[in-house]
Amino acid sequence: MKIFIKNMVCPRCILVVKMELDRLSINYTNVDFGEIDLANELNEKQMNELESVLNELGFEILNDKKNKMVENVKILIVKLIHEQDNNLRINLSDYLSSNLGVEYHSLTSLFSEIEGYTIEQFFISQKIEKVKELLVYNELTLSEIAFRLNYSSVAHLSNQFKKTTKLTPSEFKRLGNHKRKSIGII
Repeated sequence: MKIFIKNMVCPRCILVVKMELDRLSINYTNVDFGEIDLANELNEKQMNELESVLNELGFEILNDKKNKMVENVKILIVKLIHEQDNNLRINLSDYLSSNLGVEYHSLTSLFSEIEGYTIEQFFISQKIEKVKELLVYNELTLSEIAFRLNYSSVAHLSNQFKKTTKLTPSEFKRLGNHKRKSIGII
Protein backbone atom coordinates (compact mmCIF):
# COMPACT_ATOMS: atom_id res chain seq x y z
CA MET A 1 0.00 0.00 0.00
CA LYS A 2 1.34 3.40 -0.95
CA ILE A 3 0.49 6.61 0.90
CA PHE A 4 1.31 10.03 -0.53
CA ILE A 5 2.36 12.75 1.91
CA LYS A 6 2.29 16.53 1.40
CA ASN A 7 5.21 18.70 2.61
CA MET A 8 7.64 15.80 2.92
CA VAL A 9 10.45 17.31 0.87
CA CYS A 10 13.75 16.86 2.68
CA PRO A 11 15.89 14.05 4.10
CA ARG A 12 15.04 15.12 7.65
CA CYS A 13 11.34 14.74 6.79
CA ILE A 14 11.99 11.15 5.75
CA LEU A 15 13.85 10.46 9.00
CA VAL A 16 11.06 11.94 11.15
CA VAL A 17 8.36 9.99 9.32
CA LYS A 18 10.34 6.73 9.68
CA MET A 19 10.72 7.37 13.41
CA GLU A 20 6.98 7.93 13.79
CA LEU A 21 6.13 4.83 11.75
CA ASP A 22 8.43 2.80 14.01
CA ARG A 23 6.91 4.38 17.12
CA LEU A 24 3.42 3.47 15.88
CA SER A 25 4.62 -0.06 14.97
CA ILE A 26 3.59 0.42 11.35
CA ASN A 27 5.62 -1.76 9.00
CA TYR A 28 6.91 -0.10 5.86
CA THR A 29 9.13 -1.16 3.00
CA ASN A 30 10.26 2.29 1.91
CA VAL A 31 9.92 5.94 2.85
CA ASP A 32 10.89 8.53 0.25
CA PHE A 33 10.08 12.13 -0.59
CA GLY A 34 6.32 12.47 -0.44
CA GLU A 35 5.48 8.80 -0.11
CA ILE A 36 5.42 5.80 2.18
CA ASP A 37 5.30 2.22 0.94
CA LEU A 38 3.59 0.19 3.63
CA ALA A 39 4.19 -3.51 4.08
CA ASN A 40 0.53 -4.09 4.98
CA GLU A 41 -2.84 -2.41 4.67
CA LEU A 42 -3.68 -0.25 7.67
CA ASN A 43 -6.89 -0.61 9.60
CA GLU A 44 -8.99 2.50 10.25
CA LYS A 45 -7.53 3.06 13.73
CA GLN A 46 -3.93 2.85 12.45
CA MET A 47 -4.70 5.18 9.55
CA ASN A 48 -6.31 7.73 11.89
CA GLU A 49 -3.32 7.56 14.28
CA LEU A 50 -0.86 7.99 11.41
CA GLU A 51 -2.83 10.86 9.93
CA SER A 52 -3.00 12.60 13.32
CA VAL A 53 0.75 12.23 13.97
CA LEU A 54 1.64 13.41 10.46
CA ASN A 55 -0.65 16.43 10.76
CA GLU A 56 1.03 17.42 14.05
CA LEU A 57 4.37 17.34 12.22
CA GLY A 58 3.10 19.57 9.41
CA PHE A 59 2.50 16.79 6.90
CA GLU A 60 -0.74 15.79 5.23
CA ILE A 61 -1.92 12.54 3.70
CA LEU A 62 -2.96 13.16 0.10
CA ASN A 63 -5.95 11.27 -1.24
CA ASP A 64 -6.64 13.45 -4.26
CA LYS A 65 -4.90 12.71 -7.56
CA LYS A 66 -4.43 16.41 -8.39
CA ASN A 67 -2.79 17.14 -5.03
CA LYS A 68 -0.49 14.15 -5.51
CA MET A 69 0.63 15.52 -8.87
CA VAL A 70 1.31 19.00 -7.45
CA GLU A 71 3.30 17.47 -4.59
CA ASN A 72 5.33 15.46 -7.12
CA VAL A 73 6.14 18.69 -8.99
CA LYS A 74 7.37 20.25 -5.74
CA ILE A 75 9.44 17.21 -4.84
CA LEU A 76 11.12 17.13 -8.26
CA ILE A 77 11.98 20.84 -8.03
CA VAL A 78 13.32 20.53 -4.50
CA LYS A 79 15.44 17.52 -5.47
CA LEU A 80 16.72 19.34 -8.55
CA ILE A 81 17.80 22.44 -6.64
CA HIS A 82 18.87 21.08 -3.30
CA GLU A 83 20.38 17.73 -4.26
CA GLN A 84 21.64 17.91 -7.81
CA ASP A 85 24.28 20.64 -7.68
CA ASN A 86 25.30 21.94 -11.08
CA ASN A 87 22.45 20.16 -12.85
CA LEU A 88 20.25 23.23 -13.22
CA ARG A 89 21.22 23.71 -16.83
CA ILE A 90 18.28 21.64 -17.96
CA ASN A 91 14.97 23.02 -19.16
CA LEU A 92 12.54 22.96 -16.22
CA SER A 93 9.49 22.26 -18.35
CA ASP A 94 11.19 19.32 -20.09
CA TYR A 95 12.49 18.00 -16.76
CA LEU A 96 9.06 18.02 -15.14
CA SER A 97 7.18 16.74 -18.18
CA SER A 98 9.55 13.85 -18.76
CA ASN A 99 9.63 12.82 -15.09
CA LEU A 100 5.86 13.01 -14.61
CA GLY A 101 4.67 11.99 -18.06
CA VAL A 102 2.37 15.02 -18.30
CA GLU A 103 2.53 18.01 -20.63
CA TYR A 104 4.01 21.07 -18.96
CA HIS A 105 1.02 23.25 -19.82
CA SER A 106 -1.26 20.87 -17.91
CA LEU A 107 1.16 20.84 -14.97
CA THR A 108 1.32 24.64 -14.78
CA SER A 109 -2.47 25.00 -14.88
CA LEU A 110 -2.98 22.36 -12.21
CA PHE A 111 -0.18 23.70 -9.99
CA SER A 112 -1.52 27.27 -10.12
CA GLU A 113 -5.07 26.08 -9.46
CA ILE A 114 -4.05 24.08 -6.37
CA GLU A 115 -1.30 26.29 -4.92
CA GLY A 116 -2.33 29.79 -5.96
CA TYR A 117 1.10 30.57 -7.43
CA THR A 118 3.05 29.34 -10.45
CA ILE A 119 5.62 26.59 -10.84
CA GLU A 120 8.10 29.29 -11.85
CA GLN A 121 7.47 31.23 -8.62
CA PHE A 122 8.02 28.06 -6.61
CA PHE A 123 11.19 27.28 -8.58
CA ILE A 124 12.57 30.78 -7.97
CA SER A 125 11.74 30.65 -4.25
CA GLN A 126 13.61 27.35 -3.93
CA LYS A 127 16.61 28.74 -5.81
CA ILE A 128 16.68 31.76 -3.47
CA GLU A 129 16.58 29.45 -0.43
CA LYS A 130 19.55 27.59 -1.88
CA VAL A 131 21.36 30.92 -2.41
CA LYS A 132 20.70 31.79 1.24
CA GLU A 133 22.07 28.44 2.33
CA LEU A 134 25.22 28.89 0.27
CA LEU A 135 25.68 32.46 1.53
CA VAL A 136 25.43 31.27 5.13
CA TYR A 137 28.07 28.59 4.50
CA ASN A 138 30.36 31.32 3.14
CA GLU A 139 32.32 28.81 1.05
CA LEU A 140 31.49 30.14 -2.41
CA THR A 141 31.67 33.55 -3.99
CA LEU A 142 28.52 35.09 -5.42
CA SER A 143 29.87 34.35 -8.91
CA GLU A 144 30.30 30.68 -8.01
CA ILE A 145 26.79 30.55 -6.54
CA ALA A 146 25.37 32.19 -9.67
CA PHE A 147 27.14 29.63 -11.85
CA ARG A 148 26.09 26.68 -9.67
CA LEU A 149 22.43 27.72 -9.79
CA ASN A 150 22.50 28.56 -13.50
CA TYR A 151 21.93 32.30 -13.26
CA SER A 152 22.96 34.15 -16.39
CA SER A 153 24.98 36.61 -14.26
CA VAL A 154 25.65 37.77 -10.72
CA ALA A 155 23.46 40.79 -11.48
CA HIS A 156 20.53 38.51 -12.39
CA LEU A 157 20.98 36.51 -9.16
CA SER A 158 21.25 39.72 -7.10
CA ASN A 159 18.15 41.26 -8.69
CA GLN A 160 16.08 38.12 -8.13
CA PHE A 161 17.39 37.80 -4.56
CA LYS A 162 16.49 41.42 -3.75
CA LYS A 163 13.06 41.13 -5.36
CA THR A 164 12.33 38.03 -3.26
CA THR A 165 13.92 38.95 0.09
CA LYS A 166 14.02 42.78 -0.05
CA LEU A 167 17.78 42.51 0.65
CA THR A 168 20.80 42.22 -1.60
CA PRO A 169 22.91 39.10 -1.06
CA SER A 170 25.58 41.31 0.55
CA GLU A 171 23.04 42.86 2.95
CA PHE A 172 21.68 39.41 3.82
CA LYS A 173 25.18 38.20 4.61
CA ARG A 174 26.22 41.34 6.49
CA LEU A 175 23.07 41.57 8.62
CA GLY A 176 23.36 37.96 9.60
CA ASN A 177 19.74 37.63 8.57
CA HIS A 178 19.81 33.90 8.21
CA LYS A 179 16.08 33.37 8.45
CA ARG A 180 15.42 30.75 5.89
CA LYS A 181 12.13 29.23 4.85
CA SER A 182 11.53 25.51 5.02
CA ILE A 183 12.24 23.67 1.81
CA GLY A 184 9.09 23.27 -0.22
CA ILE A 185 7.49 26.50 1.02
CA ILE A 186 7.13 29.61 -1.11
